[in-house]
Amino acid sequence: MAELLQGSLQPGALITLAVLLLSISLFVWAVIPPEITGLLAVGLLMATGVLKPGEALAGFGSPALLTVMALFALSAGLFKSGALDGLRGLIGSDAIRTPKRMIVLLSAVVGPISAFVPNTPIVASLLPVIEGWCHRRRISPSKVLLPLSFATVLGGTLTLLGSSVNLLASEVSEKLGYGAFSLFSFSGIGLGVWLVGSLVMALLADRFLPDRGRDDDNLVGGLASGYLTEVMVPAGSELIGQSLHGSRLQRRFDLDVLELHRGQERFTPPLADRPLQQGDRLLLRCNRADLLRLQQEHTIVLAPTPDSPDNADTVAGSQRMVEVLLPAGSSLAGGCLRDMRFRQRYNATVLALRRGNAVLRERLGKAVLREGDVLLLQGPKDAIRGLQANNDLVVLEQLEDDLPTVGRKQLALTIAVLSILLSGLGLVPLVASVLLGTVAMVATGCLRSGELQRSIRLDVILLLGSLASFSVALEKTGLAEAVARGLLNGLQDWSIYWALAAVFLFTTLLTEVMSNAATVAMLIPIAAKLVIGLGMPPMAGIFAVLFGASQSFLSPVGYQTNLMVFGPGRYRFLDVARYGLPLTVVMTLLVPLLICRQFGI
Repeated sequence: MAELLQGSLQPGALITLAVLLLSISLFVWAVIPPEITGLLAVGLLMATGVLKPGEALAGFGSPALLTVMALFALSAGLFKSGALDGLRGLIGSDAIRTPKRMIVLLSAVVGPISAFVPNTPIVASLLPVIEGWCHRRRISPSKVLLPLSFATVLGGTLTLLGSSVNLLASEVSEKLGYGAFSLFSFSGIGLGVWLVGSLVMALLADRFLPDRGRDDDNLVGGLASGYLTEVMVPAGSELIGQSLHGSRLQRRFDLDVLELHRGQERFTPPLADRPLQQGDRLLLRCNRADLLRLQQEHTIVLAPTPDSPDNADTVAGSQRMVEVLLPAGSSLAGGCLRDMRFRQRYNATVLALRRGNAVLRERLGKAVLREGDVLLLQGPKDAIRGLQANNDLVVLEQLEDDLPTVGRKQLALTIAVLSILLSGLGLVPLVASVLLGTVAMVATGCLRSGELQRSIRLDVILLLGSLASFSVALEKTGLAEAVARGLLNGLQDWSIYWALAAVFLFTTLLTEVMSNAATVAMLIPIAAKLVIGLGMPPMAGIFAVLFGASQSFLSPVGYQTNLMVFGPGRYRFLDVARYGLPLTVVMTLLVPLLICRQFGI
C-alpha cells in the first residue's frame, strides 16, 4: 500500500484512505446505521480539510437525490390511488396453479415494473397477496417469495429509474467527468440480464428453493417457526396448583412452553411437572390461529408488555390484528419493546414476534428487534392504517375498508407514464419530469401532502447525499488512480472480458457485506481508471460496477428486498445463497459479455 501512495498523490490521500477503511468497517459490522456512517465520513473529510464544504455536501443538492425523492412520491401515488391494483389481482389469480408458473409471472410482470417503480413498495404490496395465494394453494411461501425479490432486482437494471443506486452511479460518473446516464443508457445490458436471469430462476426453482412449510402446517407454524409470545396465569385460573402435564393447556392448544418466569426466577424445560401459581408467565411458541384462541381463553391471558395495559387481551370490535415487518433501515432495529414504549408510539400492542426459523428464547419485552422480524400487532383500525405510511414498519396485510379511491387509478397511472415519457423523449430533464409528476399527484388528489412527506425515506436520502463525497475525495487526492495502477499491474495480462468479470464479481461480493450505494461510490472512480488503463472506455468499468452492485443474490442482507421476504418465507441464511449462487455465476459470465458487445470491445 505504501507504494501506491507514492508519486503524484495529494496530501489528503492517507486521510481519505483512513476514512474509507473506517467507513467500510462500520458498513460491514453495522455498528451504526449506514446513513450515519455516511454522515460521519462527510464530516471527517471536511474537518480534515480533504474536501471543502461545497465539495463534500454537493451530493445533497444533486439532481440524482431530488430524482430519488420524487420517485418515492410517484410510487406512493401509484399505490395509494390503487393504480397498481391490477397487478395485485393478476399475481393473486387462481389461474396460476404452480410455483414455477408464479415465478414466470413474477419475472415477466414485476421485473419490468421494477424498471420504473422502486422495488421496496412493490415487494411490500405483493407480499400479502402472494402469501394469500400460497395459503389457498397449500404451497409453502418459501417456494415463491425469494423469486419475488430477485425479480425486482433483475428488473431494477432495465432503466435509470429502476434503483436509487443507478441514479447515484450516474451522479458519480458525471462528477468524475465521464458523463451522466440517460434513461435507457444501459437498457440493452439490462434486458439481457432480465431475460437470462428470469430463465435461470425458473429452471432452478424446483431443485434449489426449499419447502419451509405453511402457516397452517402444525409443525412449521406451531413450533419450528411460529410466533414467540407470553401468557400469564391470572387470578382464579384453573391452572393454579396444577402442572403443565396435568392441565389441559397443551392438549387444548398446539404450543411449546419454552420458559416459566415467576417473579425474579426463571425456569427452563423440563417444566411438565412444575406446579403453576398465580402471576406465572409462560414463554410460548405457537401459531397465529392459537394466538387468536388464547385471547378468548380465561384460564390464561396474553401477558401485557411493559407499556401495554393489563387488559391487553380484551378485543374490542374496532381492534385489528395484523402482521408488520421491520424492513432494512428501520430505526426500530436494535431496540427492545421495553425501552421504546412501542404502544405509546404507535397505539398498537405487540402480541407476538417471529424471526424466520430462529428459536427465540428472550421474553417478549426484552427481545432485541432485528431487520426482517415479523411482529403480530393489535390495535384500532386507525392506528393500523397509520402504520401503512410508516417507513419503520411494513404492514403485510391490506385492510378491507382501506382500499384506494377507484376514480383516481387512471389519473395516477397517466401522470406516472407522462413523467417517464417527457424524460425518455428528451423533452425535459429527468429531474424536472419527476418533480412535475410529484406536484401533479398531489394537485389531483392522488396523493395527500402528508403522505408525500411520509413516502420519502430519510435514511436513503442521507445515505445517497453523503456518499457522493467518497468519489470526490478518491478522485481529488489521486487515491483512485493509485489503486487502479496497482490493480492494472495485476490484470495487465488478462483479457478485457475477464478483467470486467473480475470487477463485476468483486463488486457483487462487496455488496453482500455493505451498502450497495457505498460500493458504487467507492468503486466507480477506481474501476473507471482501471479500464482506461486497459484501453477501454471508462463507462465499461462503470457499468460493471453498477450491475455488480445491483445483482445481489447471495445473502438476505445484501439487498433490502431479500431481507423483506426472508422472515415471511421462513428462509434460513444458506437458502438464499443456495438459490442465488448459480444466478451469480451466470451473471458474472453474462454481464461482461454484454458490456463488451455494447461498446464493441
